[in-house]
This record gives sequence, C-alpha cells and structure tokens, in this order.
Amino acid sequence: MSPRFCSIVRSGLSRETPVKHSNHGIAFFERITRVLNHVLVCIAGCFLGAMVLLTCANIFFRLPWTIGMPISGAFELMGYFGAVAMAFSLAFTQTRKGHIAVDILVLGFSRRPRQILNSINDVLCMVFFGAVSWQITRYGITLLDTGEVTETLGIIYYPFTFCVALGCAAIALVFLTDLLRSLFSKEDDK
Repeated sequence: MSPRFCSIVRSGLSRETPVKHSNHGIAFFERITRVLNHVLVCIAGCFLGAMVLLTCANIFFRLPWTIGMPISGAFELMGYFGAVAMAFSLAFTQTRKGHIAVDILVLGFSRRPRQILNSINDVLCMVFFGAVSWQITRYGITLLDTGEVTETLGIIYYPFTFCVALGCAAIALVFLTDLLRSLFSKEDDK
C-alpha cells in the first residue's frame, strides 16, 4: 500500500514545473522542501492506511459471529493517527495549491498588487504556523516531562504531539519557500 502511494506522490512531484531560478540557493531550498514534503506525505499515507485497516478490523470484530466486541482503544488510535495524517499532509497540499483560497477580490487587481498581497499572506501564514508549531512543541515537551499516557491503551502520546508540530513547521517552511519564490520572481521582473 505504502510503496504504491509513494510512487503516486513521486509521479505527482515529477509533474511539477522545474525550478528555474538563477539563484541556486532558492532552488536548493525548494528541493529540500519538496523532499521533506514527499517524506511526510508518504508517512501520512501509511497512517491513513492504518486508519482504514483499524476501522475495518473494528467493524469486523463487532460482528456477532466474531468476538462481538470492538477493538479496545480504536477510538484513541483513530484520533492520533488522524492528527498525524492531517498534519503531515498539510504542507504537501499547500505545495500543490490544494487548499481553498477565496480570491474573488484579489483577482480584480493587477499583477503587482496581487504579488504584494500574496507575499503578505505568505508572511502571515508562515508566522502563524511557526507560532503554532512552537506552541505545540512546548506542549509536547510538557507531556514528555509529565509522562502522560492515553486513557484506554496507556500509550505515551507526546510523539503524536511532536508529529503535529513537525507538520505545522513543514507548512511554515512551504510558506517561506513561496515567499522567497515570490520575492525572487519580483526581482526577475524588474
């Protein structure tokens, strides 16, 4: 399941437009971002696959002719797996411009004001997701120090918290890359 998913993602990445910058630093930065997002989305796919398997197993084991009981802790695991899958796929979706954008007002502007507004948006989103990542990391450190575990299964859950923080940091990195690309293309247009 996972190798097929990763090959689909890899083929999607290869269809992206090649980086054409005279500044090799920007191209290197974009390549690092692309590889990081590729790794994270493959991991997200594995967690999503695990969620599907867990859901199917939970349904199967609830049937009266099996053991007739749900899997203990399935609800907990679904929540944590879903958080990791969502967080790790955020940045990849942003690189593909797959998030919803309401730009009806901005489309009426000429190219230069649109670039400025997009740059402002990139800065605001980068700062927001950077702050979210920082705060979630602080919360994860608190969970690590206190040794909190899940209620049903007794699993330590600070690793899931750190995964969500990593996903938020990755999308902040994507917004930084978009900002640098926007600033760099502005210099090329002059």
